[in-house]
Amino acid sequence: MSETSTLPTTVVRPGDKRYPALSRGFNQRWIAEPEYVRLVRTPGEVRAALEEAVNEAPADPERTRITARAGGHCYEDFVCGKDVRVILDVSPMYGVSYDGDMQAYCVGAGATNWHVYSHLYPLSGKTLPGGSCYSVGLGGHIPAGGFGLLSRQHGLTVDYLYAVEVAVVRADKTVKLVVARRDDKDERLRDLLWAHAGGGGGNFGVVTRFWFRGLPEPPKQVLLTALAWDWEDFTKDEFTALVTAYGEYFRDHQDASTAPGKLFALLKLNHVSNGQIGLLAQVDVDDSDGPQAMTDFIEAVDGRIGPAATKMRSVMGEHFVHMDIPRVMPWLTATQALNASGENRCGKYKSAYLRKPFTGQQIDAMWAYLGNEEYTDYVNKQALIQVDSYGGAVNRPLHDTAVRQRDSILKLQYQVYWTRHDPQEDAHLAWIRDTYKATFAGTGGVPVAGGDVTDGCYIGYPDTDLDDERWNGSDQSSETLYYKDAYAKLQEIKRYWDPLNVFRHTQSIRP
Repeated sequence: MSETSTLPTTVVRPGDKRYPALSRGFNQRWIAEPEYVRLVRTPGEVRAALEEAVNEAPADPERTRITARAGGHCYEDFVCGKDVRVILDVSPMYGVSYDGDMQAYCVGAGATNWHVYSHLYPLSGKTLPGGSCYSVGLGGHIPAGGFGLLSRQHGLTVDYLYAVEVAVVRADKTVKLVVARRDDKDERLRDLLWAHAGGGGGNFGVVTRFWFRGLPEPPKQVLLTALAWDWEDFTKDEFTALVTAYGEYFRDHQDASTAPGKLFALLKLNHVSNGQIGLLAQVDVDDSDGPQAMTDFIEAVDGRIGPAATKMRSVMGEHFVHMDIPRVMPWLTATQALNASGENRCGKYKSAYLRKPFTGQQIDAMWAYLGNEEYTDYVNKQALIQVDSYGGAVNRPLHDTAVRQRDSILKLQYQVYWTRHDPQEDAHLAWIRDTYKATFAGTGGVPVAGGDVTDGCYIGYPDTDLDDERWNGSDQSSETLYYKDAYAKLQEIKRYWDPLNVFRHTQSIRP
């Protein structure tokens, strides 16, 4: 084979050895069969590639969608569905730099969380309060209103979003690169920026660059704790005490100026077949009260129950921190220790915002469906309800954004994983659907927005079941559950910036 026959090409078609990898994402449930995948390296290439794609005639009338792929972590088939004709892969655009004209840090839409942590922080001492999964792409993470272990201390990623560059398709099928700033004189441009601060990815155009202002400095050092309890030691009363103590702690510690208000934790309520319940926690120890805050938190949670704490023995969702004793370490080192995205496997996910600690009915349902009364014969170590701490600085946003859930104290992520071609796939899906529906049985099987205890769902963890009457018996569709009162404005922005509805999927903003 000659050297010229193997020159790099940015267009990947069926038959190319790269095609199978580039036509799927992190969730192996969804594998597309596009006419081609195009890797775009600059905003100009995005504009040209998108205009070409929009003006092409589909070879297959059943396959017409054009999607953008960054890190590939979309949980549903929004990017890699069977009806996708073209995937524009922005992952080559991962640059991180300071833009003097904008007076802001510029990050390419193809950058991942880890690009920001490992490149922006060493150069500037600044960071984004983003997620713990290193390979998640900012092209999806930011528009969803991404959050992470620093969010109780510093808020959401979108709270620092100053400007965004987007390739948009006009009514005549031409494509323009538009830069929208938070303080733009043009209201339409301000609206476009606002829509990308929580309005979900893949709705308005192809993002090429983000600019951030006022980024926070992470702690020099953090204290990281990982522990677990053996399921066999739990009674229903012990489980109730644990889950209640966890919720009450974060209800009572919402001041981000204090060490307890900065503490972030993830409670891993695994199915009993895992063998353990897990807990991860991190606190800023630049704050002299940080170590005591961690001690008090562990005492508040572990001290209320009888089972003895031990160390994690297995993967729990997307994390496995095998740590004998709590450790103080540099923030970047701790972030790397937690960095995970799990194995390449199939998965299903659901979410919920909680404004108050769990109700008795919710706790009863979780206890039952985690394998204690229901699904007792179900065996899957990777079936869990992850309960993230939330609120603090998140609930005091710096600017108005499209993220409307701003008074929650907990954020839930229901997760279940399996390998491709697993004959038990239907059982895995049944478990997560039944567990979620039972937890929120009092509000139609979903965590209704604006409820006394719940406040809807997170678009960053999309779930198409929300629009299926078998699983949603409430009067709220996904639009309300994700966006609440922001949806009407998002529709108006959609009509103006994507008049041909080029960017569409099962739960996209409907013009």
